[in-house]
Amino acid sequence: MLNSKRLVLAHFWLGFLAFFLALLLGEWQMYVRSPLFPGLSNPELYYRSVTAHGSAMAYVFPILVAMGFGYAIVELALKRPLLGKKWAWIGYWLIVVGTIVAMVPVAMGLASVLYTFYPPMIGNAFYYIGVVLVVVGSWIWVALMSINLHAWKKDNPGAPIPLAMFANVAGAYLWAWTSVGAALEILFQILPVALGFKTTIDAGLARILFSWTLHAIVYFWLIPTYIAFYTLVPRAIGGRLYSDTAGRVAFVLFLVFSMPIGIHHVFQDPQVGEGFKFVHAIFTGMVSVPTLMTVFTITASVEIAARLRGGRGVLGWVKALPWQNPMMLAVAFSFILLGFGGAGGIINMSYLLDFTVHNTQWITGHFHLIFGGAIVIMYFAIAYDLWPHLTGKALQSAGMMRLQLWLWFIGMIVVTFPWHYVGILSIPRRMAYFDYSDPAIAPQALSVTITFIGGLLLVLSALLFLAILVRGHLGARVSLPEFRFSQPVHQPARVPIALNSFSLWLALMIGLTVVNYGYPIVKLMALETTSVPAVFVGVK
Repeated sequence: MLNSKRLVLAHFWLGFLAFFLALLLGEWQMYVRSPLFPGLSNPELYYRSVTAHGSAMAYVFPILVAMGFGYAIVELALKRPLLGKKWAWIGYWLIVVGTIVAMVPVAMGLASVLYTFYPPMIGNAFYYIGVVLVVVGSWIWVALMSINLHAWKKDNPGAPIPLAMFANVAGAYLWAWTSVGAALEILFQILPVALGFKTTIDAGLARILFSWTLHAIVYFWLIPTYIAFYTLVPRAIGGRLYSDTAGRVAFVLFLVFSMPIGIHHVFQDPQVGEGFKFVHAIFTGMVSVPTLMTVFTITASVEIAARLRGGRGVLGWVKALPWQNPMMLAVAFSFILLGFGGAGGIINMSYLLDFTVHNTQWITGHFHLIFGGAIVIMYFAIAYDLWPHLTGKALQSAGMMRLQLWLWFIGMIVVTFPWHYVGILSIPRRMAYFDYSDPAIAPQALSVTITFIGGLLLVLSALLFLAILVRGHLGARVSLPEFRFSQPVHQPARVPIALNSFSLWLALMIGLTVVNYGYPIVKLMALETTSVPAVFVGVK
């Protein structure tokens, strides 16, 4: 029973609205870069759009989905009302206010610094204050997840934490720690300059602090997707989870390996020595372990569902899968896109190969395959699965859902594959426009046009997704069975304490972060001549 339906729906609706508006901005960017448009008279408009697109997609949208899903998990998995609902609403409104405060200066052209902030560029102070408000709102969610888990454990001593809640809290703790890096950068590096207290900034140190957040945030985005893999997919397709233990191990390994890897994003920066870059490259490879475990476990869970449906043979069971079920399509598409994106990530984590693709369209393609592909498509599936229990009304058309998922999958392939190709040719990313009259650039006109067409498919898919949700709101009320998460093949009566608590894993997460970031940060702070004059955006 969900007592916080309005709270969850408010988070989902605001999140998906931010997602759709950001998606429109992304498609506009592909249009103005294409030969279909004669060219921008003011390229600064493009960078306003990129900043708004990236900020909404990176901060507002996934945070709201994780929070809304997290509040639902508390009540559905723990089977008790959410503690601190008033605080949850305060967190929500902080995000609403923070989003408005941040986006107004972006729209005015006063904060075109992109979502990575790009010091020594400095935008209007209200942009950073807005981002801080969004993060503070999300920290309230982190606290509430911990408080609700603690209260449940106090009432159920020694009982296994339901896997959905265990993973949910792991994601909350990961976000709390990874967001510290960007918070330190904003509070101690950027805001003093933006508010006029300083005129210089240590851009190298600021970038290292942001790298603390830059890659681990991806795994925070992934956590709701992986929760859906483990706790929604097997039940939705008529099967069972292959291993509850494997799921717990995967989520605690994300805590350990997600943090000490961000410096691989600054391989080209001279401020950090090769030794620490190498260490971060190694840990970047290690973070693939929980993903590979998940691929194996969920594939085994899917096979169980197929064999329960009569599937036979080494691969014959694949035909027995419920391909008409939107959840089955979503997980298949997510795995395919995750595979392509992960393969590209191997190039990015290599200290030598990164020199080939750094700051090219390859990076754009890789990033969108992981986030826009593997992650967002499961956000759709989460909404489809929860919506009847949030509204009391059935979603009417499985056919429309399948069409929407197919459009998103095809659109993402059409958008990202050309980016990878031109990235190998060293075409830079984040360019406002290309001069296609230049013979050296002219051959790329086709690939940019193809990405624009792929973007149209994505916009159409998003419109269909919103239409399905709205139609669900307007439908007739139905009687629904009690919501349940996937059950494992073997329900554990007891769980080892290491897989039923977080103390060990939080200590490892914090310890590895300190080891892998402590020396570079302290070394940069000790240097005396590393600050450079700030460049204020929008100031003439």
